[in-house]
Amino acid sequence: METRVRPEAGVRDGPAKLATVDIVIPVLNEERALPGCVRTLTAFLTESFPLPWRVTIMDNGSTDGTWPIAEALAAEFEQVHAGRLATAGRGAALKAAWRDSPADIVTYMDVDLSTGLGALFPMVASLASGHSEIAVGTRLSRGARIQRSLKREVISRGYNALLRFGFGVGFSDAQCGFKAARKDVVRPLLDRVEDDAWFFDTELLLLAEHNGLRVHEVPVDWVEDLDSRVRVLRTAVDDLKGLARLSRSMSRGRAVVEVPRPAEPAPTHPDAVVAAPRAAALATFVSFAVVGAFTTLLYAMLYLPLREFLSPVTANLAALILTAVVNTEANRRWTFDRRGGKRTGLHARAGLMFLANYALTTMAVLGLHALVPAAGRLLEVSAVVATYGVLTLTRFLALDHWVFARSRS
Repeated sequence: METRVRPEAGVRDGPAKLATVDIVIPVLNEERALPGCVRTLTAFLTESFPLPWRVTIMDNGSTDGTWPIAEALAAEFEQVHAGRLATAGRGAALKAAWRDSPADIVTYMDVDLSTGLGALFPMVASLASGHSEIAVGTRLSRGARIQRSLKREVISRGYNALLRFGFGVGFSDAQCGFKAARKDVVRPLLDRVEDDAWFFDTELLLLAEHNGLRVHEVPVDWVEDLDSRVRVLRTAVDDLKGLARLSRSMSRGRAVVEVPRPAEPAPTHPDAVVAAPRAAALATFVSFAVVGAFTTLLYAMLYLPLREFLSPVTANLAALILTAVVNTEANRRWTFDRRGGKRTGLHARAGLMFLANYALTTMAVLGLHALVPAAGRLLEVSAVVATYGVLTLTRFLALDHWVFARSRS
C-alpha cells in the first residue's frame, strides 16, 4: 500500500530559537586542574552538545596562577570567558556569573569534572523544554554510578536524609556540583540566597521548592577527585548552621520570593474530561485518612511490646517518634505532593502535632492510672490508642476544612 506524504508536512516557516547555555566553572587555586578541565569540556561541547553554549571561568580569590591561566584560556577559545572576584566562595562566584550571564540557561560544574559530561544535556533539556525551572545531578538516585570514599558516602547520605525528613524536599542530592537553572527564574532567588560558600546549593534548592518551583533530577556518573578543595567535615558543620538559619527564615515567612512559577497543569486534548476540584480534594483527603489509619495501627503495635520493659511515658514517646516519621514521610510522598507548591511547612506542622500528640496521650495514660490504679495493660493501650485516634480524626477535620474550603471558594 502506497503512502502519500504532503510535501509541506512537518516543515517550519523558520528555525526554532534554541535556548543558550552558559556553563560556569568556579575556581579557587586550581592552576593544575583548570587547563585540562576547559580543554576537555570545550571538546565535548563542540562535538556533541546540540544547544548554543559558552563556558565561563569564574575565579574567586585565587592566590596562585589560576587567573593568568583563565585569561589565557579565554584568549585561546572563542567561546570561553573569564571573570574574577577578589573574595573566595563558590556561592559568590556563581551569583556573580549567573547574574551577568547573557544565556537563557545557567549551569555550573566542578573544575575536577567529577560528574560525567554525558548528563549535561539531559539536565538542561528539562529547562530548555519548559518542563522544569531548576535541574540538578544526583548521585543518590537509581541509575547513578559513583565511586567515592566511605566517609563522604556516609556524610552525604546522612545530610540528604536530614533534608528529606526535616524539610520534606523532593530532591535526593543537594550537594552534587552539577546544577542548572532558567536564568529568569534563578535571578530573584539569588537575591535571597545569603550563603556565599558551599551551602549555596542547598539554600538555592530549598528556596526553589519552598516557592513552588519544579526541581528536575538527572542520575549521574561521579568519581571522587582526591585533590578536591572541599573540607567535608567543616562544610557539613557550616551546612547545619545554614539549615538552622533557613528554617527560621521559612518559619517566619521570610523565604517567599516573587519568581515566575509554573502554570497549573491543563489538559492538552481539547475534548478532555477533567476531574472537578472537589474530586481532587477528596483524593487528598482519602490519602490522608489511609495514612492516619495505618499509623494509628502501627502506633498500637509499637506501644504494646515497648510497654513490656518501658514506663508508659517512655513507651509512648518511643512509639510516637517512630510513627511520626512514618506519618510525615508518607503524607509528604502521597498526600501533600498532590498539591505541589510550598511543602516545607508540612514538617513544621508535623512537629507541632507531635508535641500535641505526646502531651495528650501522656496525659491520657497517666490520668487512667490515677483514676484506675489497677488498670490492666489492655485498658492502658486502649486509652492511649483511642486518644491517638481522636487526634488523627481532628487532623482529618482540619484537612477537610482547609482543602474543601479552597475547592468551594
